[in-house]
Amino acid sequence: MSDENVRDSNGNVLKDGDSVTVIKDLKVKGTSETIKRGTTVKSIRLTGNPAEVECNTKQVKGLVLKTEFLKKV
Repeated sequence: MSDENVRDSNGNVLKDGDSVTVIKDLKVKGTSETIKRGTTVKSIRLTGNPAEVECNTKQVKGLVLKTEFLKKV
């Protein structure tokens, strides 16, 4: 896995432990929760897929988000 391939919606390189902001309201599958636009997510973890990162929010633990909906803080 290469860190250079994992980029946010603006093309910034993402690394393990980075903080990101959600740029669009996202409904969480399997729950009634919605992650609101502007929510800051801290300490992301890279996955084997360059289009996804793992993270935890106050509402949902073990969440996988697509990088196209994230902006590096």
